[in-house]
Amino acid sequence: MLLLLFDKWLKKQQECIVNNSLWKYRRVVTVTVHFFFLTFLLSLFLSLSRSLTLSLSLSLSQIGLMSVTVFPVRLLLVSFLMLLAWPFAFTASLGRSEFVIEPQSWWRRLIDLCLRVIMRAMWFCGGFHWIKVKGERASPSEVPILTVAPHSSYFDAIPVTMTMCSIVTKLESRSIPVWGTLISYIRPVFVFRSDQDSRRKTVEEIKRRAQSGGEWPQIMIFPEGTCTNRSGLILFKAGAFIPGLPVQPVVLRYPNKLTKSTLLSSRFKILWLTLCQPHNPMEIEYLPIYTPSNEEKENPALFASNVRKLMAKALELPLTDLSFDDREISLSQGPLRIYDYSGLLEFNQLVCRLGAGTRDMVIEEQAKRARKLQGDRLALEDFAQFLNLPVTDTLTQVLSLFDQRGDGQIDVRHFVIALSTVHRPSKSMETLRLAFKMYESEENGDVLEEDLATILEIMLGVKEVELSCLFLALDQPDKEKITYEMINECLSSCDMVDGVHQTVKERNRLSTVSENPWKCFIYIVFKSKLQLG
Repeated sequence: MLLLLFDKWLKKQQECIVNNSLWKYRRVVTVTVHFFFLTFLLSLFLSLSRSLTLSLSLSLSQIGLMSVTVFPVRLLLVSFLMLLAWPFAFTASLGRSEFVIEPQSWWRRLIDLCLRVIMRAMWFCGGFHWIKVKGERASPSEVPILTVAPHSSYFDAIPVTMTMCSIVTKLESRSIPVWGTLISYIRPVFVFRSDQDSRRKTVEEIKRRAQSGGEWPQIMIFPEGTCTNRSGLILFKAGAFIPGLPVQPVVLRYPNKLTKSTLLSSRFKILWLTLCQPHNPMEIEYLPIYTPSNEEKENPALFASNVRKLMAKALELPLTDLSFDDREISLSQGPLRIYDYSGLLEFNQLVCRLGAGTRDMVIEEQAKRARKLQGDRLALEDFAQFLNLPVTDTLTQVLSLFDQRGDGQIDVRHFVIALSTVHRPSKSMETLRLAFKMYESEENGDVLEEDLATILEIMLGVKEVELSCLFLALDQPDKEKITYEMINECLSSCDMVDGVHQTVKERNRLSTVSENPWKCFIYIVFKSKLQLG
């Protein structure tokens, strides 16, 4: 290649010399040098692009080429087909009850068929040309619930559009233009994930549909409750398993696996990289029906755990004891947000294994019973009776987390505070109010300094807090007691943004206040109140 180019260069030289055209000679030399330089850069770029492969098994050069050729065409076709499906879904949803299933008329059956064809064509234009399906899907009368995992992206909607099963999805999906109408067509069960009462209603609706004897469409549930990177199966939520009915596990495989960085990127990046692939292979496997035992019917957490193990074995993936709630805990915000959540994550995982009730009304009831005990410590058997659970190794582990004295006993108030913290990490003030109800005196509703320290240690996930700055800032006769109203007012008057989101320099400067850096947190939070006083 280079010899041929050099030969052409020599011929040009000879022509220029023969014609006595010095300016042509110089021009040829300049163009030739530029040509060789650009050739070198192109060769270097191609060699680098071959060594640097993206998570989609495409080189950088391929991504660049597909981005300006195939991607816009595919995006246009996918958008057109989605818009084409919208009037069909909108028309079929008119006048339809969301609570009663009616016999499907002929025109609705025709619309259903049209939607299946349009959606399959949409996925085809997106690069999912053929989809491998293993096993057979059971009928709704046999199995009302299909559990699907792992959940990694919105391309997991492919089996939903192929079967037109109902799904459990977040309430925000309904407001998505066009796509929200398509979702509403399949009669989903909407859940507002940050609202625990909404979760309870969702479970009740799933149970109602599952026990309808096949009248309702099957429900496809992604029991992980959130998207992951497909490197393992996180803890399953118990909602799909509470009815205690047989389920059919469904596993999804993408042979051209996306890397973790791609799967955790923005939805637009995933869409772009997916549409830039020549072909997107996908496998859907329907595993044998799983019928729960009597023990699993009584313990949905055990039921979910066993199904998860079965699906992980089929996928050849490891199990990880993390859940969607763990993510909420790690991202908690607010004036009393969790600072060291490792212990609370462990506690939450144990609670999930126990299958203990975590609804607001259950926690409130436990708080009332804990208050009546007035700090009396319970042994393992009494603790199991308090929770209405059998004595198990998991329950023993939970007790050991709160057994500071090492005598095998627990103050159940500590358990209730921790349960409320992991159950609603975004509502720390509600947890604080609940804790005050368990600790406050009947005379004036105040709490001792040492009790408040214990409450904050559990809520913040730290070993020790120092409250001297807080009590110095309070203008009251009794410096060792505080009411909820006082601390609420104190927190509200502080500049929490400056206090919580402190710089590293500020943290280091304040570390001289105490050997324990977590004591500095209380000092920072209440410093503005102290200065005002």
